[in-house]
Amino acid sequence: MAKGRHSRLPARKSSSTMILTVLLMFTFVILILLALGILSIPSNSGDPSRKANDLSTIVHNKVDRIEGDDGKREQWVEVISWEPRAFIYHNFLSEEECDYLISLAKPHMQKSTVVDSETGKSKDSRVRTSSGTFLPRGRDKKIREIEKRIADFTFIPVEQGEGLQVLHYEVGQKYEPHFDYFMDEFNTKNGGQRIATVLMYLSDVEEGGETVFPSAKGNYSAVPWWNELSECGKGGLSVKPKMGDALLFWSMKPDASVDPSSLHGGCPVIKGNKWSATKWIRVNEYKV
Repeated sequence: MAKGRHSRLPARKSSSTMILTVLLMFTFVILILLALGILSIPSNSGDPSRKANDLSTIVHNKVDRIEGDDGKREQWVEVISWEPRAFIYHNFLSEEECDYLISLAKPHMQKSTVVDSETGKSKDSRVRTSSGTFLPRGRDKKIREIEKRIADFTFIPVEQGEGLQVLHYEVGQKYEPHFDYFMDEFNTKNGGQRIATVLMYLSDVEEGGETVFPSAKGNYSAVPWWNELSECGKGGLSVKPKMGDALLFWSMKPDASVDPSSLHGGCPVIKGNKWSATKWIRVNEYKV
């Protein structure tokens, strides 16, 4: 008598159930963030002809520097682009935290460098004219608190982040458009590819100093702050520096391929000073 064949259907069902459970959990988290007002998305209601990249739906919000009774300012997340995927977390850092990071970095500032794709070492370059320094991951309690907040914002563990890089741009200083992901194998040995960047603005800038995405998709001239941008800033989708805000953008797509639309640069400062802190995040644990 022929032996019965064992069905593999239960294993497939288990795998499908796990995937469905993860999707449901993710959806639940998004709904909670929307309900609490922490996350907001551009609304296309009332005009079905609008596309996902119609940036005129972005709200231009300004929050007073005056703090409330609890010492905190209003916080909310705003979607500014889907190509690249980019989000602004308004008032991510307090004024005290911004001043603290600047005070830690000031005594150690040196001319900024870029990474050599062949050796992995730092080298001087005319495309980057700022000064900067690195603050090791987990350096002290305040930095650990900020790094934990970044992990909560990105849903990526602290261990996958590099140390903070604090940068200072004076009048005329800039960073030409570039990618944060690597095109070589040497720089991905520790932690793999850079998947995302969180750029925190530690100061306001009177004029210039925007973060610009020249390859972003969409009608970026429709953003509410268009008339406030410098000529460089009008060369793409731009974000004006605002003390305490954090810009999150993804250098890789959901399918794990690098995203060319994440090309970005720092426009020259025209008036004032620009201070920022950058956290690069890898796809795997980054050993420090």
